[in-house]
Amino acid sequence: MSTPIVTPEILGARPTAEVEEATAATHVREIFDSIAPSYDLLNHLLSMGLDRLWWSRAAQCFRKTLIRPEARVLDICCGTGDMTSALLALRPTTDTMCTVCSVKPLADGPVAPIVGLDFSAEMLNRARVKYPTPKTHIEWVEGDAMRLPYPDASFDLVTSAFGFRNLTNYPAALAELHRVLKPGGQLGILECNNPDGLSGALYNLYFKHVLPVIGGAISGDRAAYRYLPASVARFPRPPQMLGLLRDAGFRGEMWDGYLLRAAGLYRATKV
Repeated sequence: MSTPIVTPEILGARPTAEVEEATAATHVREIFDSIAPSYDLLNHLLSMGLDRLWWSRAAQCFRKTLIRPEARVLDICCGTGDMTSALLALRPTTDTMCTVCSVKPLADGPVAPIVGLDFSAEMLNRARVKYPTPKTHIEWVEGDAMRLPYPDASFDLVTSAFGFRNLTNYPAALAELHRVLKPGGQLGILECNNPDGLSGALYNLYFKHVLPVIGGAISGDRAAYRYLPASVARFPRPPQMLGLLRDAGFRGEMWDGYLLRAAGLYRATKV
């Protein structure tokens, strides 16, 4: 009797159960290019405006790094730039004080720009319009988070907000983020989660049945909004994700759950 072949679990995005990572990545890019025109509106509507609070809350966790003028910061899977902008709000400035935080420090010299990186050209086009580079000191880069165009130990902080789960190989992506971080550098990944219990049941009802209808009606791409809840369902739960962080060489890993644990911030440090 022959022994059945067991296929290892694929820890990465697979919009239509693709086998090849390259095919899956192309499909993910096509999805986000397609929904880019309505992405911001739908994010705010479907999260009831909580997405803005989550970006700010996550950014505050890295304030000590962000207020250092020389600190180099990379925001991967930046989409239309909202998390990048939340990080920027805590950066020092050489000209005007922050309109959000009156105690924002002033820098004596140049302040390193924040890099916002995404592989969707359509998303980046909207980011550039929302946050023009000369005004906000953000460097927008079209690039692949799985193969970052930076040398080892380039950044003091790397973040991602609701984009990491769309990468096609989570362990490889974490290894790449570990590579570009400096020793002592910090990682922050804000992501969705499938909560347990009654809250999980209600969340799944909304995410699997309500979201695709609303998202599809507004964006005109219902398939994309079927993929999004499916991508959350297959994303590692916090205990597994924390294990992946340790396996990638990070230490001090932790997870802070938001809104009944429907989302949360993963934090870790490269030692």
